[in-house]
Amino acid sequence: MTLSIGSVAPDFTADTTKGQISFHDWIGDQWAILFSHPKAFTPVCTTELGYMAGLKDEFAKRNTKIIGLSVDATDDNARWLPDIEEVSGNKVDYPVIGDSDLNVAKLYNMLPADSGDSASGRTAANNATVRTVYIIGPDKKIRAMLLYPMSSGRNFDEVLRLLDSVQLTEKQGVATPVNWKPGEDCIIPPSVSDEDAKAKYPGGWETLKPYLRRIPQPAD
Repeated sequence: MTLSIGSVAPDFTADTTKGQISFHDWIGDQWAILFSHPKAFTPVCTTELGYMAGLKDEFAKRNTKIIGLSVDATDDNARWLPDIEEVSGNKVDYPVIGDSDLNVAKLYNMLPADSGDSASGRTAANNATVRTVYIIGPDKKIRAMLLYPMSSGRNFDEVLRLLDSVQLTEKQGVATPVNWKPGEDCIIPPSVSDEDAKAKYPGGWETLKPYLRRIPQPAD
């Protein structure tokens, strides 16, 4: 199954550093960020998991759970966590999935179906494609996907910004322009006619082009 924005995030049961979970049940009625890693005890991933741990409260404010995945046994991931805390100064309190049978990586199209069924003997280079961030809504549908090469650390501040945009645009029916940050002007989507926009935005808007109408960010 090919995944795209709007696809239902595949459900699975897996062991994690916080015990066994059923993914959809674990998400519940919240948002979720699933971010994957090729292998435990790798340098770029060590910095990423630590930084993500430091953003825990920011994601909690946005009603969002975070969960990592590494193509390893859960015991390997558990032994890795002290290193992450030492390097970053942040304790990893969120679960990290042990994907020792490659099930989740294959479900999410990060490894081909013929990759086998064991992480044993595999290297980070074998798993280089397991470098994706998924933003998943309470309805269990994928809202966004970000794919990175193994050598490039991810920008999780951007993931947080993207989450803000997705949540705002769904709630308020607006769009966000290039480099948007919370509190900045938004865009009225072309699907909203001027007549409907007058009712929805009585304060008016700035018309840059007939198809580009700018308004202040709507209040909650």
